[in-house]
Amino acid sequence: MDAQHEHAHEGVNYDGIVGPALALGFAVFIFAISFGVLCVNAGGSVPKAMAMSLLVFTGASQFSAVSVIAAGGTAVSAVVGALLLGSRNAIYGVAVAPWLPGSLKYRVAAAQFTIDETTGMTLVQNSPERKKRAFWVTAASIYGFWNVGTLIGALVGNSFDTQKYGLDVAFPAAFVAMVAPLLATRKAQLAGIGGAVVCLATTPFLPIGAPIVMSAVVALIALVPAQRKSRNS
Repeated sequence: MDAQHEHAHEGVNYDGIVGPALALGFAVFIFAISFGVLCVNAGGSVPKAMAMSLLVFTGASQFSAVSVIAAGGTAVSAVVGALLLGSRNAIYGVAVAPWLPGSLKYRVAAAQFTIDETTGMTLVQNSPERKKRAFWVTAASIYGFWNVGTLIGALVGNSFDTQKYGLDVAFPAAFVAMVAPLLATRKAQLAGIGGAVVCLATTPFLPIGAPIVMSAVVALIALVPAQRKSRNS
């Protein structure tokens, strides 16, 4: 009985979960400060910056939308680009859904926190209970750090010269770091090249932000046949 109880306890502990979750939270904290600064410098207010981080909670989409607005793009281009970038979270949702059973309200709440980091932390665990705990611990850490960082950045935003301190390259750097691991296959590389060519070719003719949307659509279209082929095989 004691051995069984000990084994069950070992299966639901937080060893190897809390530390990495806090490390991930601190890592996004730096980017969150950058986002808050950039949002305010792009013409946003502290409440608007906080609303984006509290409700959207997808760093790449937030940086994309703010970058488009800051460059003079339309709100439609900013929103569409952000939605396309955020669409990858739907795939993450499919991956973690089996480990987060519950009511519709529970799943809707979990969807808000289904991002790169929570998905990664969930999938590397070795038991259903640890997967569930890893998801929520990581979600709490990153959500807290992200929103505190956004608040700090937004409050000091007007006193920061984004170009002087290099914060204007925060989103491109983060985006490259996010995209690079996804280019492991030849199909993904060709899709990326195709999207880049379309973006460069349409930049002189389309409104600011629209080329990004066009390139994302081209890349997604290029990847769909590969996904269908893998499902059929």
